[in-house]
Amino acid sequence: MVQRAVCYQNTASRLQHKEENMSQLAANHSIPIVLIPLYGTEELSSKIEYYLRETYNKEECHVVNSQIVRFSTGDAKAVLEDTVRGADVYILVDVGNFSCSYQMYGQTIPMSPDEHFQNLKRTVSAIGGKAYRINVISPLLYASRQDRRISRESLDCAMALRELENIGVRNITAFDVHDNRVANAVPYNGFDDLFPIYQVMKAIKKNYSDIVFSEDHSIFVSPDLGATTRNFKYTNELGLDMGIFYKRRSRTKVVGGNYVVDVHKYIGPSVKNKDVFIVDDMICSGTTMLDVAKYCKKQGAKRVFAIATFALFTDGLRKFDEAHGKNILEAVFITNASYRREEIRNAPWYREVDITKYIAIYIHSVNAGKSISKLLDPHEKIHRLLEKNEKKNDPASC
Repeated sequence: MVQRAVCYQNTASRLQHKEENMSQLAANHSIPIVLIPLYGTEELSSKIEYYLRETYNKEECHVVNSQIVRFSTGDAKAVLEDTVRGADVYILVDVGNFSCSYQMYGQTIPMSPDEHFQNLKRTVSAIGGKAYRINVISPLLYASRQDRRISRESLDCAMALRELENIGVRNITAFDVHDNRVANAVPYNGFDDLFPIYQVMKAIKKNYSDIVFSEDHSIFVSPDLGATTRNFKYTNELGLDMGIFYKRRSRTKVVGGNYVVDVHKYIGPSVKNKDVFIVDDMICSGTTMLDVAKYCKKQGAKRVFAIATFALFTDGLRKFDEAHGKNILEAVFITNASYRREEIRNAPWYREVDITKYIAIYIHSVNAGKSISKLLDPHEKIHRLLEKNEKKNDPASC
């Protein structure tokens, strides 16, 4: 037993020494960064490359494209356009980008999340174990909403994470994961769940400098219990009240892949004469978000803002256009982490939250072996932003 314990200790020591050497090499900027943008992430990767080169002087940073060659039967293979040997590789994938398509039997087939994930695995296979490290950045985590088992159903997200781990991916990075406990599926792998709270606050202050974050003037409202943690992050940071909508779903009725909502009621402080912020990870049909907005306006809310990391709008924009036209919904803040079709970008209520610099900072930190704690908890940056805005709007400081 003693001999076995010594063996384990030596192994752990060797692994720790290896990690320290890797971090030291990265800190000396000897490991080049390679970005591999998969279909639909080209714009995102070009901005990230710009920030890495201009802000962090990452001269050894370049983009290598992964060409997905399709056969007429729909089969495919990934072909890298350049070598990635010895590089710190970051593969960017947007599983929510349905604008991408391919030809099969003479028909144009839109790419589903499954096709995007398959292309990701093909690209990892094309690397062939030659990279120094493989990192996957998938802002919208594949199958993230299928994170737990309620009945006789598959655990797609857990299976996907295990598969990535098994084929050699070292780090998996996502934004605002539906339930980040899915990381338990890969306990020996790197898994980072980034939350763009600072970027959202910056966009809010840029577009609405008159907003005052105080208990008398603003409040955050969670559209359901599942989004409570997200809204609490804002209220905890800003010292505000929070309301919650209790949502009880049917266990038998399913429409559009979701269990039908039977009960939806508000619990919390008054929203009268306040700016209301509704935060959720994604907007699909948007029905829940609009129901909350309508309730808040009926209760006398001053303005209602929606905040979503991902906005899919699976039922179109008509309801949101109508809500904006009737002064029910002031604006929707959406990140550029995933595909937003042109009609969304041109909508009068759309406000973009840019996260490309955030991703660049993250990549720089990981590549250099630095801690990302301040990225995960941007408390100081948020309060500096608010103080700067207060001074700007204070006539006495002019």
